[in-house]
Amino acid sequence: MNTSNAIFALFALVALGSPRTGVLVALNEAAVPLNLPLLLGAVVLAGAVGVVLVPVVGDRYLAAAGSVDYARLSVALLVGLAGLSYLFAGVAGVGAFALASAIGMIPPRFGARRVHLMGVLMGPLIVG
Repeated sequence: MNTSNAIFALFALVALGSPRTGVLVALNEAAVPLNLPLLLGAVVLAGAVGVVLVPVVGDRYLAAAGSVDYARLSVALLVGLAGLSYLFAGVAGVGAFALASAIGMIPPRFGARRVHLMGVLMGPLIVG
């Protein structure tokens, strides 16, 4: 899915001139030439490397990830994200982070998937 998303985002960047992912924003800001065949080749090469590496490294990664205490990791991540929200946007950023976190808890309560919350991005994308 990530590879197909990268390909569609590349086509959107070339066709519309508007980056849709963080990596493409960085490419756009760095004034990288939009050579579509070269960029698509890089995406295909990265996907091929991933196909080879996942079976090799995947089992070791799963073993390491399985030994992590998820409660402690979750608390550490929440504290870190709240700290970054404060550093970048102050008290308002922490408030927005708390509100977004609360909204993110609603879909599982109703048996829905969180992916439906991504619809909030469609309005700004359509408008421009």
